[in-house]
Amino acid sequence: MNNKIIVILGQTSTGKSDFAVEIAKLINGEIISADSRQVYKGMDLGTGKITKKEMKNVTHHLLDIISPSKVFSVNDFQKKANKKIEEIIKKGKVPIICGGTGFYIDAVVNGTIFPNVPPNKKLREELYLLNAIALSRYLEKLDPEKAKMIDKNNKVRLVRAIEIAKALGSVPETINNISKYQFLKVGLILPPEILKERIKVRLLSRIKKGMINEIKKLHENKISWKRLNSFGLEYRHVSLYLQNKVKKDEMTEKLNTDIWHFAKRQNTWFKRDLNIKWIDLRKKSDVLKIKKEIKEFLVHE
Repeated sequence: MNNKIIVILGQTSTGKSDFAVEIAKLINGEIISADSRQVYKGMDLGTGKITKKEMKNVTHHLLDIISPSKVFSVNDFQKKANKKIEEIIKKGKVPIICGGTGFYIDAVVNGTIFPNVPPNKKLREELYLLNAIALSRYLEKLDPEKAKMIDKNNKVRLVRAIEIAKALGSVPETINNISKYQFLKVGLILPPEILKERIKVRLLSRIKKGMINEIKKLHENKISWKRLNSFGLEYRHVSLYLQNKVKKDEMTEKLNTDIWHFAKRQNTWFKRDLNIKWIDLRKKSDVLKIKKEIKEFLVHE
């Protein structure tokens, strides 16, 4: 049985989805989305989700699998992704993990074993009333070391870490299993000034296509402002606009800045991994070289 998996990762707006489809066509692959927000139904323009047309008949997994009213954890992703990997391999195809959520990708690649602490609904409700800065300070008191490792703007991870720390006394070190699979990790990268412009153009395009109405519809379908806020970025800023707390121009400008800062945090996360092969899709030589490398990786034992 083949045990080879391709991973395509990188910052937002680098072209991961289209490139993953191109590679899937080349190697008879199916794509597993590794995006912490694209698992949710009805969150399409807000998350920059690939469209049916853009999929070009390539099968995609772990998109639109759960209601935004429900919590979906990295542990849930890991279990579902591992199951999909086995199904794809059994069909004689190549699994391609594609996304920008480094934490999710690492969970599958490293076979991370997570603490067995069930969700504490009451505690979560209390914690989500706090802003990210307050949550980060709270975690620092409970577990200073873990607080250093978590993005201070990521409310979901901060809340989960506090939940675990309160249940176990501290957040235990994650344990990694040796995977039975071999991974080839391809990272897409662009110069900062070009990426910054792409982020802006893409954001304006999504707003024009109806992103604001999409988020308004989620709220009309009983997704609370608090819950929308927890998804961050587009959902936080558009929610403020829909509640008449900011003007549209201000919302767009602040959101664009926040997406850029998010992209920089993504880069920091991925750059820790020295096994990623970085390419610039604008360079034909980079693309030809990595396609050749992918083919060789899949053939060699």
